[in-house]
Amino acid sequence: MSVLLIFIDGVGIGARDEHNPFFLLDANERSPLGVFANDPPVELPHGGRLAVTDACLGVEGRPQSASGQTTILTGVNIPALLGYHKPGFPNARMREVLREYSLFLRLARAGIDSLCFANAYSPLFFQKPPRWSSATTIAVESAGMTLRTFDDMRRGAALYHDWSNRTLIARGEDLLALQPDKAAAVLARLAAAHRFTLYEFFLTDVVGHKQDMPAAREILAGLNRFLVEVLSRMDLHTTTVIVTSDHGNVEDLSVRTHTRNSVPTLVWGARRDDVRARVHSLADITPTIFDVLASEDAGSGFSSTAYWC
Repeated sequence: MSVLLIFIDGVGIGARDEHNPFFLLDANERSPLGVFANDPPVELPHGGRLAVTDACLGVEGRPQSASGQTTILTGVNIPALLGYHKPGFPNARMREVLREYSLFLRLARAGIDSLCFANAYSPLFFQKPPRWSSATTIAVESAGMTLRTFDDMRRGAALYHDWSNRTLIARGEDLLALQPDKAAAVLARLAAAHRFTLYEFFLTDVVGHKQDMPAAREILAGLNRFLVEVLSRMDLHTTTVIVTSDHGNVEDLSVRTHTRNSVPTLVWGARRDDVRARVHSLADITPTIFDVLASEDAGSGFSSTAYWC
């Protein structure tokens, strides 16, 4: 059994109105991410399931990226631990949690060491590392994994957080533009070669903050085509595919800020019903993935709540 986790920044479950770019997509462009509030149960392609997922985690205020992503990657309810939602990058306390409880590290300690973070880092990252590291960078490095590069992208062994490469090409990078099928083929190959693979996409949150409806519709339509192509290439008898987000944003362009909406966790594959039944909040994602992958190992139970309760 293997797991592919696709993280999409800033996607909540929104209303059917003129502020929601999902609602304004053509009908054939909405699947599989076109999930709306108060709808009947959503019928997803390839027999997928929807788990409506709480991103607020019992803490007042709007969910934020650093605390939401750290919660996803560790299973620790970071807003409850801190007492607030943390934007931007992890602080010292969160970095401690990531270095002890990251999903990558927990899997490696359980003997599941065929792990992949599919995203490539730019040459500038290695030449002049940023002052602050993202939650995922810390989580990956905690397990001693090597970060992927643009050279990996050129040989078809990584993707940028804009899978199409258009933002990089606009910056003058010598890279080929990728259509959804070509990008999906790269991710599917990586997922087939590893027990756990993570890929992250961020442009949804970018256009949400800009309140740019035309750009949002274009990005969501392309993202939906990319996801459909990924699913068509996966062996769903042996791989569980999970798509989730850290907070709402792009589903309501009437505001520039994040929303308090629930986020969709979409699941395909042999363990889809198990995952849907267990995922109620962002804090459930890491322990659920861990148990899917380590369920055959004796004594591999995972508990995150003891860390902060």
